[in-house]
Amino acid sequence: MGLFTLPTVALFILLKLSLTFVHGGIPTTLDGPFKPVTVPLDKSFRGNAVDLPETDPRVKRIVKGFEPEQISVSLSGTHDSVWISWITGEFQIGDNIEPLDPKTVSGVVVYGRYGFPMTNRSTGNNSLVYNQLYQFEGLKNYTSGIIHHVRLAGLIPNTLYQYQCGDPSIPAMSSVSYFKTMPVSGPKSYPSRVAVVGDLGLTYNTTSTVDHLLANGPDLLLLVGDVSYADLYLTNGTGSDCYSCSFPHTPIQETYQPRWDYWGRYMQPLVSKVPIMVLEGDHDIEQQAGNQTFVSYSSRFAFPSEESGSSSTLFYSFNAGGIHFIMLGAYTAYNKSADQYMWLEKDLANFDRNLTPWLVATWHPPWYSTYMAHYREAECMRVEMEDILYKYGVDIVFNGHVSEVHAYERSNRVYNYTLDPCGPVYITVGDGGNREKMAIAHADEPGNCPEPCTTPDKLMGGFCAFNFTSGPAAGKFCWDRQPEYSAYRESSFGHGILEVKNETHALWSWHRNQDFYRYAGDQIFIVRQPDSCPVTANVTQNN
Repeated sequence: MGLFTLPTVALFILLKLSLTFVHGGIPTTLDGPFKPVTVPLDKSFRGNAVDLPETDPRVKRIVKGFEPEQISVSLSGTHDSVWISWITGEFQIGDNIEPLDPKTVSGVVVYGRYGFPMTNRSTGNNSLVYNQLYQFEGLKNYTSGIIHHVRLAGLIPNTLYQYQCGDPSIPAMSSVSYFKTMPVSGPKSYPSRVAVVGDLGLTYNTTSTVDHLLANGPDLLLLVGDVSYADLYLTNGTGSDCYSCSFPHTPIQETYQPRWDYWGRYMQPLVSKVPIMVLEGDHDIEQQAGNQTFVSYSSRFAFPSEESGSSSTLFYSFNAGGIHFIMLGAYTAYNKSADQYMWLEKDLANFDRNLTPWLVATWHPPWYSTYMAHYREAECMRVEMEDILYKYGVDIVFNGHVSEVHAYERSNRVYNYTLDPCGPVYITVGDGGNREKMAIAHADEPGNCPEPCTTPDKLMGGFCAFNFTSGPAAGKFCWDRQPEYSAYRESSFGHGILEVKNETHALWSWHRNQDFYRYAGDQIFIVRQPDSCPVTANVTQNN
């Protein structure tokens, strides 16, 4: 038998079989780093990146008077509270708009555990109306219906609740809906499935993504930026796949705000039951008179900003069982002297890793993308923030993507463009279904490397992308092959499911729209190694 006795061999075989049973033959990050894989474009699947028209019954207003619509649930800072949001009254768009008075309609939620009477009642005190105004002649202004956000507190963890929202004095109440609270934070306590999607929009591809997502039964939905794509429209409702191409002479990038209402109506059957957590993307900026930005995004969703110590809807954190989520803003100041960075330092220093072993970060534009469009444009944010995320041991990073880059990519563990067993796994899911089509060109392919001068952070006014100083791409701005940090990439529409199993193992599955619902196009166990990668590890400065 050589070096092995029969009992030793039997034990080895049993151990291998048990690991195969546990992982089902699915690779783990401990098997990596993996050789880069590029899946060829499936030309038979072209999707249907055409926006749902306003005549589609799924986006039409079907309520009357001040009955609630666009109902959604979002999480508060901890498991024992959630936010219920909805809109009452009709929006107005045109030259002469008269905003509704938020004080005229109450925001009330009656609720209780499923199977018991709904004897609990919460009343909101922060109903609002927002405007999208333009100072240019000929552009149509917009004012929303009354938006209500009501916080429910004192909830039991991991419990199904039923609720109705509205104003019982009119009366104008919704039908009964349901939501399930998150499990209590703890090292052995996790939501079963967290769905992750980016750049969703409201196309026929979106409907396919949402159908697939619903079939996978998520407990939580994470939307990593770019929600409605209302900014691909003029205020008269004329839309385009490329705003700057079709409307190069508009004095300001216009938006058609009713697209937000259509999106809220379409999503209600999902997000009135499954909590949705949103962060901003570049298509959510929506500049208007007075240089205001992100007004619709900030008004329509409830955020646990105050609960997490943030001063902004553009960055915040929350817990979902044993996962601590950090939602970062790429389109607000992120330098080390900015409010966001100082908030991040405090949040990372104070969260309890014994209660929430998993640390997941999200923001919209990826740092590690190999696609040609918008290549390395988030480099300034990476230079400012990568060290602190590495220092505190972020396990997974989820990104969407700016402008045309709507594709899927998963990295090997990486830090400062170098393979590192203690670096995060970066996953780009900017392919939910919007009308800008998909990215298929990679920067490492011949003739595709952009000129460095074309890659500044246009929105934040920085330029940090230079030629690499070391490694296989030393002296170059792009790699001449798929970078070793890029483990898997494919141009397709879809969504992802994160299933955290315990303190060290989480299963990530990416589901393509062209496949059967539960089939995974890419799947891997992400394994934490807290003993090998202590969060107090020293870090080096970026090149």
